[in-house]
Amino acid sequence: MGTKTVDATQNDDERADEHVDEVTEAENAGPAAEADVEEPVADETEHAGPSGVGQGAGAVVSAALGLVSLTGGWIGTVAAARETLVGQLQTSSTASVGKQVKEVYGDAWHTTALWAGLFALAALITGVVVLARPAFGTPGKPQAAWIKSVAWAGVSLGVIGLLLAVLKYSDALLALPSAG
Repeated sequence: MGTKTVDATQNDDERADEHVDEVTEAENAGPAAEADVEEPVADETEHAGPSGVGQGAGAVVSAALGLVSLTGGWIGTVAAARETLVGQLQTSSTASVGKQVKEVYGDAWHTTALWAGLFALAALITGVVVLARPAFGTPGKPQAAWIKSVAWAGVSLGVIGLLLAVLKYSDALLALPSAG
């Protein structure tokens, strides 16, 4: 084992001596010979292809949008509150209880479902784009496993969120109670 280390060190020293000799010869030969001297090759990482940061970010965004579609977001809450206010303003106090429930709560429920569906659709599209991106990118460069996993999570959450949004909007899931 000791001999291999000594041999490797001697080889490194010999290579360094050869490089010094080449540089010294180039300096003595003048400007015409400088073009013949090979420059050290730049680091390979500078010329490597895309790093996949955009794909990773897209996968995380997809999963986050899918999560928002399931838990609800600020935009959906504000839109539902606005619909509740509009329903209260448009419904007279003499309207039937069924009409009041529909106008005040039903429209807000559908608005929440609509926004959840939009977030789910965005998660689904973003996840599919991230998963399909390697087919149009650098050939032979595989996508990182964690990017695929997170993108699939975003697609799955998007599908579940879209399904739940459609069920809520169509009143198949948690329909308004009948009044009357």
